[in-house]
Amino acid sequence: MKFISHNALIQLAIDMADSLSDRDRFDRLLTTVRSLIPCDAVALLAVSGDTLKPLAHKGLSADLDGRRFITSEHPRFWQICRSDIPVIFPEDSRLPDPYDGLVQGQRGDLPVHSCMGIPLRADDHLIGVLTLDSLVPGMFDEIEPHTLELMAAMSAASLKTAIRLQQLEEDSHHSHSVISELTQEALYRDGGEIIGDSPVMQKLRQELKLVAPSDYTVLVEGETGTGKELVARKLHEWSRRSEGPLVYINCAAIPENLVESELFGHVKGAFTGADKKREGKFSLADGGTLFLDEIGELPLTIQSKLLRALQSQEIQPVGQDNVRHVDVRVVAATNRLLNDEVAKGLFRADLYHRLSVYPVQVPPLRQREGDITVLAGYFAEQVRRRLGLAQLVLDDQAIRKLNLYHWPGNVRELEHVISRAALLAQSGLDGFRSVRLRADHRAVIRIKASHLMGLALTDEVRQVSGNRTLSTHLPEQIIPLPGMQNASGRLSLKAETEQFQKQLILNTLQDQGMNWAATARYLGTDRANLVRLARRLGIKTEKKIRTQH
Repeated sequence: MKFISHNALIQLAIDMADSLSDRDRFDRLLTTVRSLIPCDAVALLAVSGDTLKPLAHKGLSADLDGRRFITSEHPRFWQICRSDIPVIFPEDSRLPDPYDGLVQGQRGDLPVHSCMGIPLRADDHLIGVLTLDSLVPGMFDEIEPHTLELMAAMSAASLKTAIRLQQLEEDSHHSHSVISELTQEALYRDGGEIIGDSPVMQKLRQELKLVAPSDYTVLVEGETGTGKELVARKLHEWSRRSEGPLVYINCAAIPENLVESELFGHVKGAFTGADKKREGKFSLADGGTLFLDEIGELPLTIQSKLLRALQSQEIQPVGQDNVRHVDVRVVAATNRLLNDEVAKGLFRADLYHRLSVYPVQVPPLRQREGDITVLAGYFAEQVRRRLGLAQLVLDDQAIRKLNLYHWPGNVRELEHVISRAALLAQSGLDGFRSVRLRADHRAVIRIKASHLMGLALTDEVRQVSGNRTLSTHLPEQIIPLPGMQNASGRLSLKAETEQFQKQLILNTLQDQGMNWAATARYLGTDRANLVRLARRLGIKTEKKIRTQH
C-alpha cells in the first residue's frame, strides 16, 4: 500500500496553522496534497446548500472558479457528498466526470483515469469536498485508508476555520424574510454573488464592507451592464438591515405623473383611478433598504420631495394631510454622470450631495483584469443548466478572444455572448445555417472562438476583382440603433434580435467574399429579401473604382 509519512502530514498541519489568509491556506493545502499524492488535478470545493462552489484548484482551467455545481446534476459529486469516507471511482466508471474538458493539457472528454473524492465534514455536517484526478489509472488504489482519513480531517479543519472567520468578519446573513415580491425580485435577479477577484473588484468589496454596516446613503455609479443592482443587493445583505425588506424601484420605468404615488403612496380618491389606498415604496421599505435604480431619470418636480424624505425620514402620501415617519436606508444607482447633470440644470445639486454621502464606482469589465475568464465560466455553468447539457466548456482560443474584446456592454454583454455561443456550439455549427440540436446530451459541448459572434469585426472588408473594389465598412462594434433601448436602459427582445441579425449578416457576408447571392444561399433565404433586411438594419455597401497603374 502507498504510504505517506506522518512527518509530511504534520508539516501539512503546520502549514495550515501558519497561513495568514484563506487563499494562502487553501493554496498550501492543495500544494501539499499534490506533493503527497501525485495527481494531475486537485480541487477544494465548499458546500452551499445543494451546490458546490470551487474555492481553490490546481491543474484545472481558470474558468472553474466561476462554476457552481449542483450535486444532484453530477453523479460523482452526489456519491462523494453522501459518503462518510473517501470515494475512489473505478477507472472505467461510466459516470460523467464534472471536470471533462477542464483539466489543463487535456482536450475533450477525459480518458480512462483515476478519480477520488474526499468528503470534508465538521460537527457531523458536510462542509466541502476535496477531489483528486490523475490521468494514470489506478493511482489512488493503494493509499492507506488511515492516511486519507487524516488528510480529510485536516482539510476539513482548514475549511471550517475559513468559514468561521468569514462568518465573524461579515457578521450578517442574507435576508430570509421579505415583505413583498419586490424584495424577492431585487434580491435574486441575475444571481446573488459578486464574481471576480481583480484588484478593482477587491477594492470594490472592501468599500462595500466598509459602508454597508452604516446607514449612509450610497450612490452607485457605473456604466450600463456593470452590475450596479448586484452591488445594491450586497450593500443590503451586509448591512444591519439585512433582515428587513429590500425594495426596488426603477425611476426610469414609471410615468412622471405616477412617480410620487409610487414613492410615497396615496389614499383612496387622491386622483382619478385611485380606487383604494396604496402603500408607497418608502413605506414598504420601512426598516430596510430602498434601491432607487436609474435615479438620474427622476423628474425635477419629484426631486425636491425625495430630498425632503431623505433629510427628515418623513413622507406624505398623495391626498393625505398627515406625514408619516419611516426608517429607510436609500441606495441609488445611475449610469449618468450626475455631476454633469447638475451643471446642466437637469438634477438638483442639493439632492445629488444628499445621495452621494458615500459614492461607489462599479468598474467596467474592461478594467477587471482576469475576471473575464471567471465570469465566462460562471455564465457557462448557468447556460449548461438551462440547456440541460452534461458539460459546457470554453476552449483556449475562445477564452483568449473573450479577453481581447473591450466589452462596451460590460458583464451583461458577456452573459449574452456566452448564451448565444452555447446555442451555436450545441447545434454543432460554427455558423448559423440551421439549428440541429445534438441528441447526445452526455457529450462535452465546447464553445470555440468561432461561436463568439460579434467580437472580432475589422474596420473594413474588401474583395478586389480586376479594377473593382467592393467595400463594406464595418463598425468596430455593433451597438444598438437609436431608440432600441427601453426605458430602463436594457435592450428589448426586438433590439437583441435585430442586433443578432445584423451581426450574422455582416459575418456571413465577409465569409462569402462580399457576395450577396452566396450569403443568401448560406443563410437559406432569398437574395432580395436579405438585401431589404440588411438595408433596414442599417447595413450599407458601396462600390469603389480603383485605377490600376
